[in-house]
Amino acid sequence: MSERSVSRQKQQKQWYTVQAPEQFDREKLGETPADESDKVLGRTIETTLGDIRNDASGNNTKLTFKITEVASDTAYTEFIKHEMTRDYLRSLVRRGSSKIEAYVTVLTSDDYRVQIQPVALTTKSADESQEKAIRREMIDLVEDAAAERTFDDLVDSVVEGRLSSAIYNETKTIYPLRRVEVQKLTLEARPEEVAAEEETSVDVSED
Repeated sequence: MSERSVSRQKQQKQWYTVQAPEQFDREKLGETPADESDKVLGRTIETTLGDIRNDASGNNTKLTFKITEVASDTAYTEFIKHEMTRDYLRSLVRRGSSKIEAYVTVLTSDDYRVQIQPVALTTKSADESQEKAIRREMIDLVEDAAAERTFDDLVDSVVEGRLSSAIYNETKTIYPLRRVEVQKLTLEARPEEVAAEEETSVDVSED
């Protein structure tokens, strides 16, 4: 390929400004290049809550967005993951205390399927029955929170720390806790994907 052809290809690439969803105030997430707009679709952008809000206290929270639409020179995204950094989670663990995790898959009130992973850290070592009781309470609270909220509202409650605070307040009566965090929230399926899966399972069962 000639140098002229290479330079022409480079000139054809366009930069697209990537925007966060409306619930994150359409903040600019960065820019991404492509020679065709369709090639931008499906790309993921990872940033931190600190970068979006210009607040260093949010640097322990990673957020991932997926490009779902392109118009002109702007790429629009949907939220797909919230995750605490490993370093931050590691810093919460103390000797002689318990780390209690749960993995909960839920449907929101508008039929998004989401996996949420809360973690509770006790002040001292809890026994097995206490750990089990705390885990059960965490699961129940996450399921209730999802059933009562839309996907956007559930994401807000996690990002703003309201869900972890609610879990902390309810479970600290079982055993003294030092901290509760939602270490990860992942979008597993959108409503149309959930509906398609349900149709498939119905078809199979009828056969």
